[in-house]
Amino acid sequence: MSDTKSSNTMWGGRFAGGPAKVMEKINASIGFDQRFFEQDIRGSIAHASMLADQGILTRDDLAAITGGLNTILGEIREGRFEFSAALEDIHMNVENRLRELIGDAAGRLHTARSRNDQVATDFKLWIRDTLDNIDGMLADLQKALLDQADRHAETVMPGFTHLQVAQPVTFGHHLMAYVEMTGRDRDRFAESRRRLNESPLGSAALAGTSFPIDRDATAAALGFDRPTANSLDAVSDRDFALDFLHAANVCAMHLSRLSEELVIWSSAQFGFVKLSDAFSTGSSIMPQKRNPDAAELVKAKIGRVTGAYVALTSVMKGLPMAYGKDMQEDKEAVFDAADTIELSITAMTGMIADLLPNEAALRNAASQGFATATDFADWLVQNLDTPFRDAHHATGAAVKMAEDRGCDLGDLPLADLQTIVPELTEAVFDALTVERAVHGRNSYGGTAPAQVRAQVARWREMLK
Repeated sequence: MSDTKSSNTMWGGRFAGGPAKVMEKINASIGFDQRFFEQDIRGSIAHASMLADQGILTRDDLAAITGGLNTILGEIREGRFEFSAALEDIHMNVENRLRELIGDAAGRLHTARSRNDQVATDFKLWIRDTLDNIDGMLADLQKALLDQADRHAETVMPGFTHLQVAQPVTFGHHLMAYVEMTGRDRDRFAESRRRLNESPLGSAALAGTSFPIDRDATAAALGFDRPTANSLDAVSDRDFALDFLHAANVCAMHLSRLSEELVIWSSAQFGFVKLSDAFSTGSSIMPQKRNPDAAELVKAKIGRVTGAYVALTSVMKGLPMAYGKDMQEDKEAVFDAADTIELSITAMTGMIADLLPNEAALRNAASQGFATATDFADWLVQNLDTPFRDAHHATGAAVKMAEDRGCDLGDLPLADLQTIVPELTEAVFDALTVERAVHGRNSYGGTAPAQVRAQVARWREMLK
């Protein structure tokens, strides 16, 4: 493709001279918006088809335009297309090449549209494609979590609050919490997709067009639910990009939380899990090291996604209607956030699929820190009709006694416990095993293995 045409020849006759070199550099977006090439060509074919159906283009022009655009699509896919910064963006690069291929008919393609509605359409199509891809990736992550949760529905581990041992739970139950989080992530992405699915094409620069176009036809051809209802809003809206970034930010936060747990759990001090060699690295100086680098990097990458959301909000916050060149700064942040979240999901799915829990270490940790203290209090309520606040106080005294003696609650002699609660019987010790504790929490959504397996089955059915 020729690089001799300066951008002012594409703008038209208003400018006598070309732009300064620095203007060309700051103005050009082709270095990043070339990622729109599939969407741009898809939108142009839909627009040309509609123009022909409305009698605005001849059938011969339509055939030439469609053939030329498909040729360009092949050139770009095969890496044979020469992008030009002088032509500013993907739209002008494609149009210029189309003119080289088919001549004057290429100039008729831009009838009844502007780069303003064209880029808004391209961007929506690109984000929609990205959302569909991310949804499939998150479903794969959920399946990996479900497989591990199913295998470890009875594997006991300590549940934490404040990173302090709280109550025994199962490893499967813990992982199912992330299945729920990921489900909400998918809902947020789906809602973002639903809201964006209106077509800006045909809004032209800002006021619509005097040509007798059929916006419903182009919306349907591109898979949109309907055309946008206000041309000013259509070309100035980037809420769809902010919606995507918001959903990506929350998703990245969830991935970061799971990553932090993997970092903690895989440490020698915890030893709860082992990450596979595929997702660990060594040290250049300490041969014993096994570093959870993949988890640490996923944890850190939320900064890029949060930064993208803040950056685009900052671009948009002071813009008057309708389009401003400021909005060219909308794309790089979104592209980076999309690349980051896709890479992070892929890495997390691999880590979870390969994860090897240390069942003995998890069981041992669940037995420490007086994890069954709440079960002691519950037993008093259920068997002795003790008011819960009184049971809580008595349990605290028992914990203090065990702590002073350096033993667990279940190791205290019954006679000593009876100095706190005289009515206690040997039956209380059955409630103080971690297995009994997790099996006993059989309320809906609880940690009991039966509840975990029920939730696994529910999610597997939803993911079919």
